[in-house]
Amino acid sequence: MPLVLIGKIHLQGSARSKLNLALCPYLAGSKISMLTVKTFIFNPLNENTYLVFNEDKECVILDPGCYSKDERKILQDYISEHGLILKYLLNTHCHLDHVLGNKFIHEAYGLILHIHPKEQAVLQYAPLFAANWGLTLDNYEGPLLFLEEGDIIKLGSDELEVLFTPGHAPGHIAFYCRQQGFVIAGDVLFKGSIGRTDLPMGSFETLISSIKNKLFKLPDDTIVYPGHGEYTIIGQEKLHNPYLI
Repeated sequence: MPLVLIGKIHLQGSARSKLNLALCPYLAGSKISMLTVKTFIFNPLNENTYLVFNEDKECVILDPGCYSKDERKILQDYISEHGLILKYLLNTHCHLDHVLGNKFIHEAYGLILHIHPKEQAVLQYAPLFAANWGLTLDNYEGPLLFLEEGDIIKLGSDELEVLFTPGHAPGHIAFYCRQQGFVIAGDVLFKGSIGRTDLPMGSFETLISSIKNKLFKLPDDTIVYPGHGEYTIIGQEKLHNPYLI
């Protein structure tokens, strides 16, 4: 069971954003390794953008939802001020609110987008959904690297394992850190709720199967960092989530 410290920073002004800080140390031989999970709440849909980085400042960015210039500056300033070295650009899925900052990150840091192959069509349709929300999207059109169930994203000695969790989106994936007991879960499971399935290519039955056969197979003390809202714990959702009891 990792030690978890949770804190919050509130940014005031026109680009108001909240950040959660989770520090998850664990013993690896005689050395203590630590990942930091930093959460930014961005765009009109209040999407959670995550930075996950180790003590050597190697970093992955997941679901960059930064939309405005102010939000992009907040993100870039944090990366710069903490000396982070961005290694990977990852999407749990490619719904509009999770991809608004993909092109910005690609151009600013030279990263190639990693997605599940079944999300390629979803990504292509993102500008259409943006127009429906009254938003504009300069979509990512660079190369793609595809991730499948069981693939590993490495940050030094730390690993994020890819879990295939469709239902909310056809190629939805989650990223599980087994050593430190947390999962970046996207829009599959929330505190007291689940992802919507009324969007194109969504499936309620598939979503429930993903939760019960993938996420609920993780240890009960696993921390869940969702695509919206506050973090939760697997065991708590097993006992109290009204959609899953």
